[in-house]
Amino acid sequence: MQASLKAGLTARLNYTVPEQRTVPYLLPESEYFSVLPAVLATGYLVGIVEWACMSAVHGHLDDGEQTLGIHVDLSHEAPTPVGSLLTVEATLEAVEGKRLTFSVHAFDDAATVCRGVHCRAVIHTDPFVQRLKNRAQSQQ
Repeated sequence: MQASLKAGLTARLNYTVPEQRTVPYLLPESEYFSVLPAVLATGYLVGIVEWACMSAVHGHLDDGEQTLGIHVDLSHEAPTPVGSLLTVEATLEAVEGKRLTFSVHAFDDAATVCRGVHCRAVIHTDPFVQRLKNRAQSQQ
């Protein structure tokens, strides 16, 4: 991790919601999801929040490092219809060893859509991938 990886880093991400990120597309094999209204799915919202947090630390990690989500504590307060512009603001609040804690706020032109906390861990990619391969082999 670079010395510049410190609390206070921010990112702002704008995302126009396509139909493919609505609830019926989240798990189309599920009869429960497929009949729900076409609004931004919470599962996709989490991914967009993660994207904003990754953007905040981009350029502040060493070569061979990445971050992975390890905790999500988010509200989902308002539906976001297809075509709406969602804005996500992420702020790195704390760096504790390899654990990064972000505050997040997402909104569209009508309401706050989401707010909460997301934590990510800094990993060294190659050893992580090797551990994952070892784990997959042990399950065979």
